[in-house]
Amino acid sequence: MTQDTSKLSMSQVLLCGAIIVTLSMGIRHGFGLWLQPVTQSQGWSRENFAFALAIQNLTWGVAGIFAGMVADKFGAFKVLIGGSLLYAAGLFGMAHADTPTLFALTAGVIIGVAQAGTTYAVVYGVIGRNVSLEKRSWAMGVAAAAGSFGQFLMVPTEGFLISSLGWQNALVALGGAALLIIPLAWGLREPGFAKGAVQVVRDQTIWQALKEAFKYPSFQLLMAGYFVCGFQVVFIGVHMPSYLKDKGLSPQVASYALALIGLFNVFGTYIAGSLGQRMPKKNILAFIYFARAVAIAVFLIAPLTPMSVYIFSAVMGLLWLSTVPPTNATVAQIFGVAHLSMLGGFVFFSHQIGSFMGVWLGGYLYDKTGSYDVVWYIAIALGVMAALVNLPVKEAGIERAKPQGAAA
Repeated sequence: MTQDTSKLSMSQVLLCGAIIVTLSMGIRHGFGLWLQPVTQSQGWSRENFAFALAIQNLTWGVAGIFAGMVADKFGAFKVLIGGSLLYAAGLFGMAHADTPTLFALTAGVIIGVAQAGTTYAVVYGVIGRNVSLEKRSWAMGVAAAAGSFGQFLMVPTEGFLISSLGWQNALVALGGAALLIIPLAWGLREPGFAKGAVQVVRDQTIWQALKEAFKYPSFQLLMAGYFVCGFQVVFIGVHMPSYLKDKGLSPQVASYALALIGLFNVFGTYIAGSLGQRMPKKNILAFIYFARAVAIAVFLIAPLTPMSVYIFSAVMGLLWLSTVPPTNATVAQIFGVAHLSMLGGFVFFSHQIGSFMGVWLGGYLYDKTGSYDVVWYIAIALGVMAALVNLPVKEAGIERAKPQGAAA
C-alpha cells in the first residue's frame, strides 16, 4: 500500500489493526465456554477457573501499562510479535495445566501479558499516531468494532472446536491462530520506529506525562468509569454461559448469546466512535453505562427464555465495547498522542481491576451462595455510578505553559 515516509496509510493501519484485534479479542471472548468442560474434567471448583481468568485480566491491565510504554518508545511492531508468541504459549499451557496453580499461571499470567501486547492500547497508539484528529474517534470505533466481530466470529467457532476436538485440542488450535498476528504486525511497522527512532515529538518525559494525567480530575473519572466497564463485561462474558445452564437452558443458547453480543457490538462500537466526532464523548459514555444498568435490571425481572436471552444479548452487544472508542479518544484529545498507548494502558488497568473483581466475585459468590444474583445487583449499581462520574469529564485539550523536558 502507498504511504509517505513518516506515516502509515490509514487503510493499512485499520486493516491490519482490525484483524489483529479480531483475533486477540475474539479468542479471549470465548473463554467462558471452557468453564464447565475444564472444571468438570479436572474436578476443580468454579472459583478455581474464575480466579485464573481474574488473574488474566489483572495481569493484562498491569502489563498493558508497560506494553504501552514500550510501544510508544520503540513502536508497536515488536510488542505485537512478543504478544503473539506468548498468546500461543499460554493457550498451549492452558490446555495441559493439571493443577489450579499451573492453570492460573498459563491462562492467567501468560495469556494476560499476551493480551496486553496484542489489543487496544498498542493498536490505538498506532491509530493515534497515524490518523488525523478529525477521523481518530471514528478510526478507533472501527478497530473496536473489529474486536466485536472477532467475538461474533470466534465464539461459535470455539464452541464448535470444543465439541469436535475436545476442550484441550481446541485450545491448541487457537494457539495456532494466535500466531497469525505475527505477519499482520508487519502492517503496523511504523517507519519512524524502524531503527529505534522516536516518531512523535515529545515535550514531556514519561513521568511528567503520568504526573500530569493523574493530577487531572477528568483522567481519574475516566478510570473510574472504565473500572465499571470491566466489571460488567467480564462477569457477563465468563459467567453467563454457566448462569444460563444453571437455569436449564442449553449450551447452544449461551454460545448464540455470546455471538449476538459480538455481532451487535460491531454496530455499537462503530456508532459510538462515529458519534464521538460530533457530540461530547462524556455524554456517550454516561448513556452507555446507564443503559447497561437498565438492560441488566430488565433481564433479571423478565421471564428467562431463549428469546429473552437473545434480546438481552443484542442490547448488551450495542453497549459492550462501545465505551472503548470514546474513552480512548477522550484521553488522546486531552493529553495528545505522544504517550497515548501508556496513558491508555493506565486507564485500561482500571478496567482490568474491575474485570478481576467481576469474574472472581462471580465464582466466589456462586460457590458461597449457589447463585449469581448478588453480582448482578452489584453490576446494576455500578452502572448507575459510572454514568454519573462521566458527566463532569472535561474533554478539552490540556494547556501546557511550555515544553516540560526531553523525551524519555
